[in-house]
Amino acid sequence: MKKYLKEIVIILIQLFMFYVSPLFAGPADGMGMVLLILLVTFLLSIAMAFISKKKIIYFYPIVVAILFIPSIFIYYNETALIHSIWYLVDSYIGILLGVIINRIVRKR
Repeated sequence: MKKYLKEIVIILIQLFMFYVSPLFAGPADGMGMVLLILLVTFLLSIAMAFISKKKIIYFYPIVVAILFIPSIFIYYNETALIHSIWYLVDSYIGILLGVIINRIVRKR
């Protein structure tokens, strides 16, 4: 458990963005909230790939997409299910970019 502490912290931040931050958004702020969560997911994916040296980082996008699904039924409606695919793709792009940045930094 202790060896995955950094990864768990990032997943907890992601959970905060999915479940707590929509509480502070107004009814007209829905699309802004989606874009904010997309940006945070992208940045957390880069951070996950940059700080973690374990192969578990490649499962992070799948975990993000699955963790978002219950929030669809809590805050949004069923039409927001497509957003889980966006978060999956966004996370994979972030992981790829984080791995590239990590390799560049380690070579120097």
